[in-house]
Amino acid sequence: MQGLKRKVVYVSLFETIAIGLTSTGLMLMGGHDAGHAGTAAVASSLIAIVWNFAFNTMFEAWEVRQKTRGRSWKRRAAHAIGFEGGLLLVLVPLFAWWLNISLWDALVLDIWLLMFFMIYTYIFSLAFDHVFGLPASAQG
Repeated sequence: MQGLKRKVVYVSLFETIAIGLTSTGLMLMGGHDAGHAGTAAVASSLIAIVWNFAFNTMFEAWEVRQKTRGRSWKRRAAHAIGFEGGLLLVLVPLFAWWLNISLWDALVLDIWLLMFFMIYTYIFSLAFDHVFGLPASAQG
């Protein structure tokens, strides 16, 4: 599976799971009710979907220019860090505003989510590539 179809399937599966995990995390870590946590999770998911398409398009454009093919653990880690780092810049102010917490509290909250999602992104991408195969940009 390649191209746009691959991206749509990837994002759809990733974000469906992410909404459930983020809602639960916001309720447990922040003590927020399900409505606020769920809305924040859906909003962050929509932002993540847009970022996912943009970031993966840029990442694959970079990846296809590399001499070494395949996805080593270093390349997967760089992908996870770049993706989650970009989200951090947008989600901290969103969480602070929506959950009515300080920017510091939102940063701490998002760092916990970020640490979890960096691992989740790495594992999900590894599993996704195992099930659906590598994208053309990573094939030798």
